[in-house]
Amino acid sequence: MTTVQKIKEIEDEMARTQKNKATSYHLGQLKAKLAKLRRELLGPQGGGGGGGGLGFDVARTGIATVGFVGFPSVGKSTLMSKLTGTHSEASEIDFTTLTTVPGTVKVHGAPIQILDLPGIIEGANDGRGRGRQVIAVARTCNLIFIVLDVLKPLGDKALIETELEGFGIRLNKKPPAINVRKKEKGGIAITNTVPLTNIDHDEIKAVLSEYRINNADIAIRQAGATADDLVDVIEGNRVYIPAIYVLNKIDAISIEELDLLYRIPMSVPVSSREWWNIDELVDVMWQTLNLVRAYPKPRGLAPDYDQPVVLRRGKCTVEDFCNAIHKEIAKQMKYAVVWGASAKHTRGQKVGLDHVLEDEDVVHISKK
Repeated sequence: MTTVQKIKEIEDEMARTQKNKATSYHLGQLKAKLAKLRRELLGPQGGGGGGGGLGFDVARTGIATVGFVGFPSVGKSTLMSKLTGTHSEASEIDFTTLTTVPGTVKVHGAPIQILDLPGIIEGANDGRGRGRQVIAVARTCNLIFIVLDVLKPLGDKALIETELEGFGIRLNKKPPAINVRKKEKGGIAITNTVPLTNIDHDEIKAVLSEYRINNADIAIRQAGATADDLVDVIEGNRVYIPAIYVLNKIDAISIEELDLLYRIPMSVPVSSREWWNIDELVDVMWQTLNLVRAYPKPRGLAPDYDQPVVLRRGKCTVEDFCNAIHKEIAKQMKYAVVWGASAKHTRGQKVGLDHVLEDEDVVHISKK
């Protein structure tokens, strides 16, 4: 029996099993077995290869990377070509794009890399088509655009989410607030600071048993935590990526249908052919990437608003600002003066290397 068949067998058994106190231990074991089989399926294999492959490894440029994921012929290549000016073959025929096509778009002075990935097919995470390579590239992106055809958005949305979930990509989620600390003896100790509504102690022990964890302290601090969340923490190879659902081809529907589409969370309806609503898409992309622009101010001169230093939120201290310009500047810095949202005074604040910058701050570096 192949790994794909084993996965199908476990999924069928889980679908047949009604969840109650008597079956929770069994379901916990099945979920852990399923995660282990998926890891085995998606790991590197002789000859087949996993994430890379000809035409899929792309040199990274820009401050952030956005990947276009979708089924064939939903308009990814047209949108990519018009956004970046990079030619990506577009056609009504399925599978026109066969390799990863990179391009760059500048937003508020920040260079953002756009990757047009080949269309994926149902069953991609099980190894069908080139789906494994496509989704492996998507795992490394800072943001995923899931491009959908407006005539069948919800069906395609569910299928793509299933494919990405199966490859360890968690969309628009944060890592579970669950801590698993292994120890040498003492058995399993479970503590929770919130009520356990979707998982019980039997299910937790079943998951741990399947991973042969017999001694551990489990701390759950997340409301609504599930056995899948616990499996994700134990596996440790999940990636948590924000996603925007790009509902393309709105030129083919009515205004009433468009109003319904806006109810889908994290979605932006567009027409890549007619170039409708692209401004909103770019604005939502910028907000979701959560980047920080800092404008350098040389002594005696006005700030350079045309060439901002763009940093990622969470790595946007004065030291990060210095390192983004040149590695030696932080060593030579005596102090910095900052104007903007992060400064306490409108006339500017003298700060050190650990000061956290906010978007559109102006920074002057004074050297020793």
